[in-house]
Amino acid sequence: MARRGKKKGRPVSGWVILDKPVGMGSTEAVSKIKWLFNAEKAGHAGTLDPLASGMLPIALGEATKTVPYVQDGAKVYRFTVAWGEERTTDDLEGEATKTSAERPSEEAIRAIMPKYTGVIMQTPPQFSAIKIGGERAYDLARGGETVEIPAREVEIGRFDLVEHSGDRTLFEIECGKGTYVRSLARDMGRDLGCFGHIATLRRTEVDPFTPDDFVTVEQLETARTGAEGEAPNFTAIDNLVIDTGAALECLPRVDITDDAATRIRLGNPIIIRGRDAPVEADEACAMARGRLVAIGAIEAGMFKPKRVFVS
Repeated sequence: MARRGKKKGRPVSGWVILDKPVGMGSTEAVSKIKWLFNAEKAGHAGTLDPLASGMLPIALGEATKTVPYVQDGAKVYRFTVAWGEERTTDDLEGEATKTSAERPSEEAIRAIMPKYTGVIMQTPPQFSAIKIGGERAYDLARGGETVEIPAREVEIGRFDLVEHSGDRTLFEIECGKGTYVRSLARDMGRDLGCFGHIATLRRTEVDPFTPDDFVTVEQLETARTGAEGEAPNFTAIDNLVIDTGAALECLPRVDITDDAATRIRLGNPIIIRGRDAPVEADEACAMARGRLVAIGAIEAGMFKPKRVFVS
């Protein structure tokens, strides 16, 4: 029987809320953060295009188990639409496919915005990570194929026009999972009869994280740097990590004792007590001394662990 290899890296866990710069891909960002922390494991909670900047939540270690909860969180984007051209990628990276000398007035833009607010049907861009017949749409598009991507339901809770200057308009939206801002620019441009594409895009929030949680690559590099000839300063860089449990603000919380935490980590259910304890919940998180112990279900006054975390 083959022996398991020793895990490479440190068992550091938690969230790094990276302010991703323009030009860096999401996979590249994860690799950079994993290296900076010398972490055993890392992953991100929602791709951000290389031409976009802003919030890319990156999970380290045990926090990777909480990625789905962050992926489902509401997101806030601030973006500029350039009018007059539709492009293959629906942003600056692609080639122009349609052009117009028309430019929309602010009044005309505001008049169509309600159409894009609430629950709407949206067709993802040709250059997207949507899978068509087992292949990514962007791989098919790069090969010259035009594929039929079915429209899907997305939700835009807030849609604000921030500034309009003739050729360009700055917007801010709060939206749910799966919304493509590039599709918004494309579809609005078509409705307005002038075409449009994304010129700038920045993600400012991914619930439950806020801009106060931002950290840059430069800040992380500075924190990690030890004196010349010395080992990296992991104590300083680890201070920039947000606790794993912060990703689970959407779940009911049960505070437990150290003894109960030991039982849960062994896979055993526990009786929960307390006037404010939830009675029933499909999912809840158990916390001991402010640290995440497990995600589980509450049934008949008992917490039953489904996913246990190593503190």
